[in-house]
Amino acid sequence: MQDKKDKAAAWFKDLRNQICSEFEAIEDELTGGNKSDLPAGRFERNPWAREEGSEPNESGSILHGGGEISIMRGRVFEKVGVNISTVHGAFSPEFARKIPGADKSDGMFWAGGISIVAHMQSPLVPAVHMNTRMIVTSKSWFGGGADLTPMFMISRETTEDAKEFHGALERCCNRHPVADYQEYKEWCDRYFYLPHRNEPRGIGGIFYDYLASSKDGQDRWNDDFAFTQDVGRTFLDVYPKIVRKHMNKPWASAEREEQLIRRGRYVEYNLLYDRGTTFGLKTGGNTDAILMSLPPEVKWP
Repeated sequence: MQDKKDKAAAWFKDLRNQICSEFEAIEDELTGGNKSDLPAGRFERNPWAREEGSEPNESGSILHGGGEISIMRGRVFEKVGVNISTVHGAFSPEFARKIPGADKSDGMFWAGGISIVAHMQSPLVPAVHMNTRMIVTSKSWFGGGADLTPMFMISRETTEDAKEFHGALERCCNRHPVADYQEYKEWCDRYFYLPHRNEPRGIGGIFYDYLASSKDGQDRWNDDFAFTQDVGRTFLDVYPKIVRKHMNKPWASAEREEQLIRRGRYVEYNLLYDRGTTFGLKTGGNTDAILMSLPPEVKWP
């Protein structure tokens, strides 16, 4: 299992490097819009670590390992975080009951992953989220996905962006026998939903979890990993295309106002319902890394 953990962690780091490089290239390419007079942004990286022998956190979980927070504040990306982590430890007894296989591992776990959230300067460019992860208890599995959040839910551009985004993810799933686009699309629609407002967070994408395929009694870890890698590559291909399509268009103050209000929905979801936020906080992860998904400026009507 250690070689699989190492392969997954190395991939998440390599994908982080590719995404940061592509997003910095986008910053350099801006020629129009309302912020082209600003300097191009660059990522700042901050490592964090929990040393061996650390005390349990307030929920009773013990966490070792660490990661890197990469944040860029630029003229295209108002705030984008690309975080990686590789951690291990023990869940609190209460939290272990909620995690598959933790009851047979004495609560011990390993987790590695990458998480990206981008909030854009232009309200004409959709916000985006993508993460993929591998988790090990007495079982092991992959999870993750990607979803798009336009600021204007009924515009023609939103329809075109939705077709492009979903089309890329569908082709990704179709390349892998272990994946099911329709199932993952519907799972995403259910997951990224705000029940207190009776509305979706955005226009969806795919979401999957507990992916641990087998065939004829043999695990298909390599197939699951290949799909998880392809989700990252697909995101890296399709989202920059959507950004470049809209980033040089000018926008009005009323559109910015709508963007800030739409971001409020993002905040509400991530603080109230997001399982990744809960997982990170319950296991004693880095709070700044966990909450990097929150936008830099937001309004409520």
